[in-house]
Amino acid sequence: MKTIVCILMSAVSCTVLAQQGTFSSRSLTPETALVAARAALEHCRKNGWQTAVAVVDRAGLTQVLLRDRFAGAHTIDGAMNKAWTAASFRTPTTALAAETQPGRPMSGVRALPRVFAGGGGLTIEAGGQTLGAIAVSGAPGGDADEACANAGIKAIVDQIEF
Repeated sequence: MKTIVCILMSAVSCTVLAQQGTFSSRSLTPETALVAARAALEHCRKNGWQTAVAVVDRAGLTQVLLRDRFAGAHTIDGAMNKAWTAASFRTPTTALAAETQPGRPMSGVRALPRVFAGGGGLTIEAGGQTLGAIAVSGAPGGDADEACANAGIKAIVDQIEF
């Protein structure tokens, strides 16, 4: 009997150790990312703004990039870098902009490649997990970019809540 108990305890211990050695994460499907990007672009269009929208996965890799027909060439990199920054730091780019001002302890972050410390990038979260990020570039100011990005998130909230 003692041997059977030891074997069972060993099996349970191995299972717990294996679970600690791996993890699972959730990501947006390309279809869901596209819905968010389209909704953000449409929100911008309704306001007369020509923009680019990027949706990235939790690692910051681009899933969807849309650029409206008259959006400036710079809006592509702007949107992708804002989305990458939001996903990488797991924080809205507006908050990062405030925390990385000159003289602040995190000011050096701005010198890192791809970091875009300005409004318009938001994390996409559900169930306590970051699923990715969405960002807009080209509207008149970071607040307007962020409003468009927020419209994209609102369009998919029912699909990602769990």
